[in-house]
Amino acid sequence: MRGRLTALAVAGGLLATGCAGTGTGPAASDTKPSAAPRGLDWKRCDDAGDEWRCATVRVPLDHAKPAGATLGIALIRKEATDRKRRIGSLLFNFGGPGASGVEMLPQLSGEYASLGERYDLVGFDPRGVGRSSGVVCRDDAEQAAAEATVDSTPDTPAEEAAYLKDAAAFGAGCARRSGTVIPHTTTSATARDLDLVRQALGDEKLHYFGVSYGTQLGGTYAHLFPGRVGRLVLDAVVDPTADAAGHARHQTIGFQRALDNYLRSTGQTPQAGTARITTLLAVLDQRPLEVGDRLLTEGLATTGIAVTLYAESSWPLLTQALQAAEAGDGSGLLRLADAYNDRDEQGRYATGSHSQRAISCADSSERPTAARAKALLPEFRRLSPVFGAFLAWDTAGWCAGWPVKGEARTPAASAPGADPVLVVGTTGDPATPYEGAERMAAELGEGVGILVTNKGEGHGAYGTSPCVTRTVDAYLLDGKVPAYGTTCG
Repeated sequence: MRGRLTALAVAGGLLATGCAGTGTGPAASDTKPSAAPRGLDWKRCDDAGDEWRCATVRVPLDHAKPAGATLGIALIRKEATDRKRRIGSLLFNFGGPGASGVEMLPQLSGEYASLGERYDLVGFDPRGVGRSSGVVCRDDAEQAAAEATVDSTPDTPAEEAAYLKDAAAFGAGCARRSGTVIPHTTTSATARDLDLVRQALGDEKLHYFGVSYGTQLGGTYAHLFPGRVGRLVLDAVVDPTADAAGHARHQTIGFQRALDNYLRSTGQTPQAGTARITTLLAVLDQRPLEVGDRLLTEGLATTGIAVTLYAESSWPLLTQALQAAEAGDGSGLLRLADAYNDRDEQGRYATGSHSQRAISCADSSERPTAARAKALLPEFRRLSPVFGAFLAWDTAGWCAGWPVKGEARTPAASAPGADPVLVVGTTGDPATPYEGAERMAAELGEGVGILVTNKGEGHGAYGTSPCVTRTVDAYLLDGKVPAYGTTCG
């Protein structure tokens, strides 16, 4: 994979980013939204079960021009089963950015069955994602060629030039294919869309469950509309104060921390296990393994390793894949990387990674240079010999030559006067390390951000930690706000 390690909740058991800083993002607004949505026309969905219905909400393409062009926000809903005790709608965002709620909520709804008794479960595709004018930047052949030929940890001037050229080409492809949408894919615009969706659903306040990047969206909504905050849960929380280098540093620490925990579970010391993996990656950097007509490169192997660290249940897959690769069979790591990169067996790629980049680069005004990335390398390699170089270089490659200016260095998350927001952090989370939850709770403000600590592994705690699940359910279903600092595990 050429790109940052996604903070994403993914269905299927293999796998279960936004920054904020006070005063640097869009000003808080609790005023009337830019346009009043029309009623929803719910119809049977083409590719979901009988209990699901789909609809579209029209929203302004540019919220500063409410009478101008519009785009459709795709919704999917399963109505509450206990209609007499129904609370309202509960909207979900599963992260990325770039995850399709329309696709993922039906897959994951079993995990939220208790909530579905009293809430209508509602998923949506944020603007620029999936069925909501999804961003497309390159075709399958271009994506496959980049994975096979572009070194994500360049070691020579030629590799560095190719890396930055590919990054710029990706942005240019977005401009050609999705130029109308990409200037308007900011998280703040999506938060304003959320408020229009809330109105269309007929809810006085927004009840919301955000995972990973979804926590950034939830924090942004709370900042813009504090008086409309209902029961909000933020699980696997992005750091609401970090810049581009800060996010990369946090992930470098988080993934290495999770890798160390995995290695200990196999009876290896972190030092010895890490050395074994870096040796394998160094070999792949020089001589990728042939897997049929494809190659397992260093970058794809790094992605395959990372994907298994999102959930402790995937650790055995990592053991098998590493042992096979050391014996000359790279198929296991390549399959893992393909799962992460949304590549199917026919070589077709989903476009979630395109949306992820478009949203991230629309949000962030930073455009780090190659020189800045090189300056980070010594520190990042020290923090993680496995992931450090990949994530240091990513700071320069991610938005290099991006055709649209970003909104702010860090958007704001303060929400004075809002109802309590549950902020759940897991100590072994690789993609959104625990410290981000502490900072989000502080940014939301005293009495608003309620920190819940999960001592465990994996990206996201709800559904894997019974204690967290009970705590969240009690809050969402009965309005019981836990004490700040409540600890599970």
